[in-house]
Amino acid sequence: MFKSIFTDELGMDLEQALPILKSWGLTRCDLRGKILQMPFEKLEADQLRAVKALLDNAGFRLGCLESSLAKVHLPGPDVIAAEADKLEHIIRAADILDCRLVRSFFFWQPPRAELGSLASRPDQLAKVLEAFQPLARRAREAGLVLAFENCGCTTDECFAVLDALAIPAWGFAWDAKNTWEIEQEERQQDLDAFIQRHVRRALAIHVKATGSAYGKERIPYERIFASCQKLGFTGPVSIETHNPDHEITPAEMSRRVLDVVERAWPAAAAGVQHEQRTAALNTSRPWTSDPVRFAVVGLGMGHSRANEIIKTPGLKLVKVCDQIDARAQRTAEATGAPWTTDFQDILNDPDVEVVMVMNETGRHGELACQALAAGKHALVTKPMDMTTAACDRMITLARQNRRLLAVDHSFRLRQHTMDLRQAIADNWFGRLLNAAASLRILRTMDYFNANGGWRGTRLLDGGVLSNQSVHHIDELLFCLGTPAAVRADVWTQNHPIEMEDMALAIWKYDSGLVVHFLATTNFPQSTWYHQLEMHGDQGAFIHREGGALSAPETTWFKNNAWQPQAPATASSPWLNAMDNFAAALRTGAPLLCPAAEGRAAVAVINAMYESAYHQKGQWVAVNA
Repeated sequence: MFKSIFTDELGMDLEQALPILKSWGLTRCDLRGKILQMPFEKLEADQLRAVKALLDNAGFRLGCLESSLAKVHLPGPDVIAAEADKLEHIIRAADILDCRLVRSFFFWQPPRAELGSLASRPDQLAKVLEAFQPLARRAREAGLVLAFENCGCTTDECFAVLDALAIPAWGFAWDAKNTWEIEQEERQQDLDAFIQRHVRRALAIHVKATGSAYGKERIPYERIFASCQKLGFTGPVSIETHNPDHEITPAEMSRRVLDVVERAWPAAAAGVQHEQRTAALNTSRPWTSDPVRFAVVGLGMGHSRANEIIKTPGLKLVKVCDQIDARAQRTAEATGAPWTTDFQDILNDPDVEVVMVMNETGRHGELACQALAAGKHALVTKPMDMTTAACDRMITLARQNRRLLAVDHSFRLRQHTMDLRQAIADNWFGRLLNAAASLRILRTMDYFNANGGWRGTRLLDGGVLSNQSVHHIDELLFCLGTPAAVRADVWTQNHPIEMEDMALAIWKYDSGLVVHFLATTNFPQSTWYHQLEMHGDQGAFIHREGGALSAPETTWFKNNAWQPQAPATASSPWLNAMDNFAAALRTGAPLLCPAAEGRAAVAVINAMYESAYHQKGQWVAVNA
């Protein structure tokens, strides 16, 4: 899924709105009105080409064409003919603007007393279909993908029409604000099931000011977006502000709604972030009167880490930093911490003890070394950097300056990972023979093009092995240690990027253990579909999550029986990597992931890249 916005909601024409939207970090938008002072469907071909050039020059792609097609109630022949003509203009716009997704209606905008009746009255549904079928046939012939919005009607009425038309690619444009007003009783029965019912058929989701940035009742967009991610929703989440407060400009209100969306937006791997552990742990920290003072630099994933810091006892968020003003402001507003766009402000602030480095992978060492040289401790996100040489520079400088350096490999805190490590330590499997890990996810070109296009590059990010797979590479290393040698093959199947979007690798250990690993960002579902299997000569283990599963599954096999219970349950006292880092500073507690272990993951990735890109898939020793 991706963020988009109705351009006319800023109260200005497209040409004036685009620079503002770009400054907010957006790269997608939806068109409706105020385009050369007109709705998009009234533009002539040359005007549409000018709009396309305007969008291209600003680096924008369209999320949806927000039409008013058939937004009238059971009209006569003249109005139906006018709507058919409107559809021809929509088709022309879709062709020139390269956008097939079109928000639509279906000639049902009933008076309040009849609202909802279309879903239960076959006679009314027949009238609607008779009027709309010619438009449906023409739209389908033209390759449009229609999304019917629940504005002026109910969800059930939209679904009734979709079911009757039976066009598989078409779906629902979910306006959650309208749903929250009309379907109160249904959502109060089982909110998660209610949300999932809407998301499963949604092609687009609309977010308005009311229910998000304005009004007493707040719609739980965190739960909605989490469900979107879980169910593989890939469409636009579009801000349709409908400014309810005329003392605030439309642009400012739109910005506030975007802030709500960004705060609720799930992290890239949110489906597999380690479980919330606060309920099971004693969260008292003896150093709460002297909290460890963090600054976070890089507020993509750093935004979620900043929010974790303010919720973790014994930690204080002193300052946040990002080169993009809008991202820094967003995190500052969400956390109450001051913000800056100048990293020197972090280095010069005597109140900052720890710099949490969350910027581009290939610049982790650069920023961490500056922090260490300035007398700060450093906690670096994964991977530690792109090369072991950069890791070694950090480790050397930390040792010379007597500063603490660690890596945020927080997947080590996941319960099944801790239990698996304990089982291996207890020799529960007997002699380990094989482990197999796979990761299948979806990444669109919007993901790779965002924030200057650093992702997928050789210098700053790497491909699926370095970026997404590092979570599970580290899990394997945490449990099994570092392999003696690796070999790999890589492909760039579906993205015009510098590095791989699919990889296959084999690791071998001196003990005879063999590990094979598969990773891809080309999976058709927006999910985090991960499997980890392991067996020895006495026992076996399987963990699966994402994909078709509604919840993670972990099973253990021994003595001819599978069971869900781990042979021994391991535990850790830490809520997250920052909590552990604070304990290491204040009490000398062991680090969850010391720098040397963060370096080991980079060494394995570097060896796989050496094999795949330079040694034609031959075995390469790991420089651990």
